[in-house]
This record gives sequence, structure tokens and C-alpha cells, in this order.
Amino acid sequence: MLEIFENSTFFARDDAAGSEKPEKKGFFKRLAEGLAKTRNAIMGSLDDIFETYDIDEEFYDEIEEHLVMADVGMEVSERIIESLKGKVIEKKINRASECKELLIESMREQMVPAPDAYRFEREKSVVMVIGVNGVGKTTTTGKLAAQLKNAGKNVLLAAADTFRAGAIEQLGEWSRRSGVDMIAQKEGSDPAAVVFDAVNAAKSRKTDILIVDTAGRLHNKKNLMDELGKIDRVITREYPGCFRETLVVLDATTGQNALVQAKEFGEVANITGIILTKLDGTAKGGIAFAIQDALGIPVKYIGVGEKLDDLQKFDADEYIRAIFE
Repeated sequence: MLEIFENSTFFARDDAAGSEKPEKKGFFKRLAEGLAKTRNAIMGSLDDIFETYDIDEEFYDEIEEHLVMADVGMEVSERIIESLKGKVIEKKINRASECKELLIESMREQMVPAPDAYRFEREKSVVMVIGVNGVGKTTTTGKLAAQLKNAGKNVLLAAADTFRAGAIEQLGEWSRRSGVDMIAQKEGSDPAAVVFDAVNAAKSRKTDILIVDTAGRLHNKKNLMDELGKIDRVITREYPGCFRETLVVLDATTGQNALVQAKEFGEVANITGIILTKLDGTAKGGIAFAIQDALGIPVKYIGVGEKLDDLQKFDADEYIRAIFE
């Protein structure tokens, strides 16, 4: 079934197909499997340090070096070590083997959860998804839409990445797989025009959450800023009072480059949350600490695989436990 909203095509879901059903497996098990490379990189050597070293400066230096190698970040690693030292003194610890739990506790302190991080789920909201090409942005957009729909939300997609060849078709496939409708125009159309039609469709259909998939990267920063600015003005004008969420998608396998990308997008958009993808493909899982610390923006979702339910809300306790257990 096809309906027309001015120049936009409204892609209706195939009700016969229904939503994709996620494979049943405990999230912690999937998370632990996804973070296996990070866990092996950190814990393989840390276990030796805990078992063979005395508690001295060399002991602390070795731990800090391993954290930095996992892309936890220099400043965060230094704070973790200072916290660990304080706990060792306070608890009068004499054996290095007793420091593992103290290290976990010190790392957890660096990942303070954001208050009300998922407010957009409870209000009429527009969620902008931004990020460079190749980070898994469109796939992540589709997964997020499917999960919100499965949680009982009325979700609509806007295919505002009109510049990358195949982006509209890719999001359209997720629309069909997940049972979430999509507003799109032809490739090369004005993204702001797509968002205009999508916002008005969302209002008329009393949609709970409109998710906008944006262009990964235009030819320069000013061009990107102009496009995101146009989209922002359309939403502000056409949908006053809606809650706004802007999520930047980052590829964890790129390590510190992901941090650079986040900073660049932070210059042109009001980022409210981070989605880290491809954590199952890297030993640099510590980047979650570095990015959140450097930007002061919470990690809200992580991706640890290709399946629908491998995109999950970020839980610092579970994340750290998955690295160490």
C-alpha cells in the first residue's frame, strides 16, 4: 500500500510480515560475547598483574597502561588509578589480588548515569540520528525504530539521508522488516522537505516518536551545519512543544577517531546522547569511558552485533561487569 504526502512517499509496513522477532538470549550474555575482544585485551594481562605484582607504583602504572591501550583515555585512566590508590589505602589492602573489585568500583565511578536519559520515550518526540557514513547509522536507526515499536510505541521514520546512494532503500528495508512506516522522497531531494512532510505526517497520525535518519557527511562542515540547521528550523516551526533528542552514532572500532567525530558533530548539533556501534569488533571498548568523559554526553545505546536485539540501552554496571567477567 502506498499513500502520497505532497511530494513524499509514505511507505506502509507489510502487516502480513509483522515485526522481526529478536532471538531469545540474555542481554548480559550477548553483551559479554560482544565485548570479548575488549575483555581479552584488558583482562588477559591484568589477571597476571593482579596475581604476580606487589602493590607499588609499577603495579599502578601497568594497570593504567592497559586501560589506556583499551582507549579508556589518559585523563579517565589517571582518575581511575587515583581512586584505586585511595581505596587501597582506606581499606588497608596488602595483596594485589584483592584489587580487582576495587578497580571495577573505581571504573564504575567514572560512568555516572544521566538522569532521565530516555525521556523521549515518554513524550511526543523527534529523534535526530546523526553520524558519518559507515558507522552503522541507518541500520542503527532501523533497529531503534523496531525496538521502540516492539515496546508499544507508534513510530515513524523519515529518510532524510537523501545524498548517499542506497540510503533510502536501506532504511526502507528496515521499515518493512520492523513494521514501522517511513516517509521518503527520491534520492537527491531536499532533506528538510522530507522532514517537513514527516513532521506533518507524524502530527496527523498522532505518532509517538518520529526518527529522522540524516546525511552521514556533506562535503564540508559548513554544508553539514546548514543542512542540520534547516532541518532543526523545520522541526521547531512545524512541531512546537515536541521533545527533541539528537543521537550521534559512532563506530567503536575507530577508537579515538570516534571521539574526534563526536566533537566535530558537537560543533554543529546539540547532541544529547551517544550510540556506540560495532563494539563486538574491537578491543577498544574503553572508548565508552573516554567519549562520555570528554564530551559530558551520556552513552545511551551500544551495539554488540548484527541482530535486532544487539542494540541495547547502555548500562554502566553491566558494561563493566561484561569486561571483567
